[in-house]
Amino acid sequence: VQLVQSGGGLGHPGESLTLSCTVSGFALSTHYNYLTWVRQAQGQDLEWVSSIYSINDATYYADSVKGRFTISKDSAKNTLYLQMNNLQPEDAAIYYCAAEPTGAVPASGSQFLRRSDFRYWGQGTQVTVSS
Repeated sequence: VQLVQSGGGLGHPGESLTLSCTVSGFALSTHYNYLTWVRQAQGQDLEWVSSIYSINDATYYADSVKGRFTISKDSAKNTLYLQMNNLQPEDAAIYYCAAEPTGAVPASGSQFLRRSDFRYWGQGTQVTVSS
């Protein structure tokens, strides 16, 4: 299994960026999984951002991004997305996609994670928000 990320970069407050995470090794359309975006700001712990169930497309968001970020997937491309609108300086971080949780899954509020909470991780992509 591999998760390969793309997208991100520099955005200004109020602007939008999109992250992609292309999955190989299992099919999003048929393999039950809890696909997740996680971010890590400089000097901070891993923060859960959003998740989507691969089979029924149920979505979940952290309070800090609810209403601004949208998680989605394209089963034909086997790719997970994170559309980030109305970017704020506090959104600056390295963003990771992750799959196959090893235990309880985050689904609401504000939660911090460990690398061991998911079996597979993307390589990470930097998002910078600066005016």
